[in-house]
Formats: sequence, structure tokens, C-alpha cells
Amino acid sequence: MNTEERKQEFRGRTKAFAGMIIRFYMGLDKQREELRVIGRQLIRSGTSVAANYREASRSRSNEEFVSKIDLCCQEADETQLWLELLRDECGISCSKTDPIWKEADELISIFVTMSKNTKAKKNLKLET
Repeated sequence: MNTEERKQEFRGRTKAFAGMIIRFYMGLDKQREELRVIGRQLIRSGTSVAANYREASRSRSNEEFVSKIDLCCQEADETQLWLELLRDECGISCSKTDPIWKEADELISIFVTMSKNTKAKKNLKLET
């Protein structure tokens, strides 16, 4: 698989993650104020992962790419916080939150690796 194919595949994965977030949010009881408020925070951070990855995939420099990828990581981590609060403080079952939390965790690992690899390539170019 070449770089462009991997990029497209990962764009699909982050879009699917956003879809998971939307479907989860739609299933929350919006009559409960805490679920409505935290749910909106969750949908904002969770869907921004895909939007920021799209921006990163079109970056014009390694610095811009790393900046956007680091933002993806931050938003995925924030998404995990909202899921933890929904689970721990609002009584939403683990069976509903865990699949999304685990996907966010995998995405974070991938984003961290992307950022580190890009920074390492930049450092190699500086040394030569």
C-alpha cells in the first residue's frame, strides 16, 4: 500500500470515528442536562479528529503536519475525557463507551507515532 492509499484509508478511519461519536450522541437522553452538555462537548472533540486529520493530510510543510496531527491527538484525548465522565459520573454503561474509548486510544497511538516519525525525518534532514 502506497502513502496516498494509506492516507485515504486513515481518512476513512477518522471519518468512521466521527460517525461513531455522532451515533453515540444521538442515543443519549437529551432530557438530562448533564448528558446534553457533556454530549455536545464529546461531539465537538470527537468529530474534530477527522476534520483536523483532513487538514493534516493537506499540509504544506512538516511543521504544519505535526501541528495538525498533535491537535488530532489532543482532541482524541479530550474525547476520552468526556467518555470517562459520561461513564463514571452520568451512569452511561461501559458497553456503550468502551468501543469509542478504545478507538480513540488507538488513534492517539497512531497520531503520536506519525508526529514522532515526522519530527525524526526533519531532524535527519537537518543533520545531513
